[in-house]
Amino acid sequence: MASTKTSRHNDSATPMMPLKHRYGYSRDSLGRYSENSLHSTYLGRYGGGSRCQDCLTRIPYATLIATIMCVVGVGVFCGTMYRGATLSARMFDEVFHLRLAWLEAVQLIFVVVGAGMGALGLMILFVGCLATGATRHKVYRAWRARVGGRISCAVFMSITYILQIAWLLMLCFLVIVTLIFTIFWSLCTNTDVQNNKKCIDFRQFDFMFPYNTKPSDMEVCEAHEIKLFCKDYVERAEVMFILATVACLLVIISLIHYLMCLSANYAHIRDHEKLQELQELQYLQDPELSVAGSKDRF
Repeated sequence: MASTKTSRHNDSATPMMPLKHRYGYSRDSLGRYSENSLHSTYLGRYGGGSRCQDCLTRIPYATLIATIMCVVGVGVFCGTMYRGATLSARMFDEVFHLRLAWLEAVQLIFVVVGAGMGALGLMILFVGCLATGATRHKVYRAWRARVGGRISCAVFMSITYILQIAWLLMLCFLVIVTLIFTIFWSLCTNTDVQNNKKCIDFRQFDFMFPYNTKPSDMEVCEAHEIKLFCKDYVERAEVMFILATVACLLVIISLIHYLMCLSANYAHIRDHEKLQELQELQYLQDPELSVAGSKDRF
C-alpha cells in the first residue's frame, strides 16, 4: 500500500509535458533556423547590423547576374544584327541589284526584341528581389500574396521557357547565316578572284535568288563589284554575324539561369507558406504565443 501511495504521489507531482514539447517544436525552434534569424545573427556578430549589410542580404545575386548577362547579350545581338542586316541589304542592292524591303522590317523587329527582353529581365529581377531575404518575410505574409507570388513565378517561367525555344531557333538561323557568309569569304580569298582573272559565280545558287533574277546579276566580275562584295560587305557582315551568334549563346545561358532562379524563388515562397502554416498550428495549440506574436504575424 505504501508503494502504491508513493507511486501515485510521484505521478501527481510530475508535471504534464506541454503540447509543444510533445510534438518537438516551439516558437524558438521555428525561428532559430529561419533565413531572417540567420542573417540577423551574422550581421550582429560581424557587421553590427548596419543598413548597408542588411540591404546586401536582400539582393538576388543569381537573378542579378542573369539580368546582366541577358542585357549584355541582347544589346550586342541587336546591335550586330542591325548592322549585319544593313550590310546585307546594301550588298544585295548594289552588287546583285535586288531590293529587299523586308530587311527594313527585320531591323525594326530587332529593336522591339531588345526592348522586350530588357523589360522582361527587369521584371524577373523585381520578382527575385521580392522573394529574397527578409523582403520575402514581409511581402509574402498573407495567403493571397503567397499565391500571387507563386503564380507570377510560374507565369515568368512559362514565358522564359517559350523564349528559350525561340532563341534556340534564332541560334540555328545564325549558324546557317554565318556559314553562308563564311563560304562567301572563302570564295573571295580565291587567288583567281584576287587577281581579277575569274568572276564569282552564284548561278549554282540560283534557288536562293528571286525567280526573275537575271543570270548576269548572279555573277560578280568587275573590280569595283568584287571590292564592294568582299571587302565592304562580306568581310564586315561575317564579323557581325559571328558576334551575334556569340551574343545569342549568352542570352540562352541567361535564360537558363532565369529558369533556375525562378524555380528557386517558387520553392522559397512555397516553403515560406509551409512555415507560416506551421506557425499558425502552433498558435492554435498555445494561445499565449498567439498573443505575443500577433505583431509579427500581422
